[in-house]
Amino acid sequence: MNPYLNDFPVLKEQMNGKRLVYLDNAATTQKPVQVLRAVNEYYRRFNANPHRGLYALSVKATQMYEDARRTVAEFIGAKKDCEVIFTRNASESLNLVAYSYGLNFVNRGDEIALPVSEHHSNLVPWQMVARVKGAKLVYLYPDASGRLSDEEIDRKITRKTKVVAFAQVSNVLGTVYPVRKIVRKAHSVGAVTVLDSAQGIPHYPVDVSDLDVDFMAFSGHKMLAPMGIGVLYGKEKLLNRMPPFLMGGEMIEYVHEQSATFAPLPQKFEAGTQNVGGAVGLAEAVRYLRKVGYRTIRQTEDRLLAYTLKGLAQIPHVTVYGGTEAREDRCGVISFNVEGVHPHDVASILDADGVAIRAGHHCAEPLLEYMHVNATCRASLYFYNTKEDVDAFLQSLSRVRRWLGLGA
Repeated sequence: MNPYLNDFPVLKEQMNGKRLVYLDNAATTQKPVQVLRAVNEYYRRFNANPHRGLYALSVKATQMYEDARRTVAEFIGAKKDCEVIFTRNASESLNLVAYSYGLNFVNRGDEIALPVSEHHSNLVPWQMVARVKGAKLVYLYPDASGRLSDEEIDRKITRKTKVVAFAQVSNVLGTVYPVRKIVRKAHSVGAVTVLDSAQGIPHYPVDVSDLDVDFMAFSGHKMLAPMGIGVLYGKEKLLNRMPPFLMGGEMIEYVHEQSATFAPLPQKFEAGTQNVGGAVGLAEAVRYLRKVGYRTIRQTEDRLLAYTLKGLAQIPHVTVYGGTEAREDRCGVISFNVEGVHPHDVASILDADGVAIRAGHHCAEPLLEYMHVNATCRASLYFYNTKEDVDAFLQSLSRVRRWLGLGA
């Protein structure tokens, strides 16, 4: 029995008359009761606009918001709290870097290097920067196992490279990319690194100071927190050089009829009323993850990944992408297809059995084009999943072709 199941009410629900088997964790994770209670408690007892009131309730809301920032800063190893910027999600964080850093410090003829496997959130903004500034996008291509070779890293990151943007973990292949190696190579040529940890930090500890990344983005909702709260980490010296991304209340110091000056970090990048409830929920999610421990998370996911891949290998007409073996540099994200069946049909048939998976291009169309597929199915694991979940998934999947009259 998984000791954490009782903390997740939705996992006790039924879908289509069957026990819910939730295997779409790469899209969003479920929320433990501890996080739900913390958010509810904030809105029930302490809701007020932070930083803007001298009355006790506003002061308390401000304290809770800034305490959440401190919790996140400690969690990711930031040297200062002001290096943590709260956003809506990883997408907004990455757009902030592209607009505020990319448009101001990338020039004509410069190169921006990124794996072809990047989520659209860490690819389309850089397409915009390259188009506006006259820069060039240079793609790193993975091998059949989903890995980036040393040769590919060394060959594509050159003296022309000014930005290297890459995910810690591929949301399609589950590959864990060599962050330290990429950061070292980027810094050796004077490039700035932008790490998308949306798929990484829910599963692996991240110390930004130890890794020496320049920017790092992630979303709360993929690591047990509410939707609508995200984080951008940036080195203080870089954030201070960048202009604001959004203009409005709270991010200003003084405003006159023809001019304005901006507030210091982190307020410079946090225009308008912030999602205090989301920040409180994110801080509680951090505390929950610390209690569970990344060692437990990895052990559970690694065991389930190996079991799932072994089971998939025994089902005829199933193709798994990114290799068929569990390994240290692979997370619990499995993309696959069933011969003769569109991924959307596979997902619909599994849904009838209460099994929730993803189907589509997973916001990574360039990668799928490189793989010569239009779409895939994706099952993604987390520490609250069980062997019984995997068994239900495999059993349902084994019936897909028969259900459509295609035989075994």
